[in-house]
Amino acid sequence: MTISAWAVPVMVLAQFALLAVVPVAIALYGALTRVHDRTIRATAALVAVAFAIPLTVWLVRPDGAQSLSKDIHPAFVALIVAASAALLFTIHRPRRP
Repeated sequence: MTISAWAVPVMVLAQFALLAVVPVAIALYGALTRVHDRTIRATAALVAVAFAIPLTVWLVRPDGAQSLSKDIHPAFVALIVAASAALLFTIHRPRRP
C-alpha cells in the first residue's frame, strides 16, 4: 500500500494519469481490507475520490482530450498530490501505544 501511495503522485505528475488508476485502486483496497486505522482508510478514500472526479469528467465529456493527463485541471493534480501526501503521512506517522 505504501508503494501505491507513492506511485499515485509520481504517475499523475509524470503525465501517466490514466495508469494511476491501478495504484489508486491498490491503495484503497489495501486500506479498506488490511488496515484497522480509520484515518488511513479515510485518506485512502480521499485519494480515490480526488482521482475519480477528473476521471469521470474525462470519460463523460464528448469533447475531452485524447488523454486524461491532457484533460485534467492543474487544481485536481494538486489535490491528488496533496491527498497522496496526506495518505503517506498517515501511513508513516508514529502510532500511539
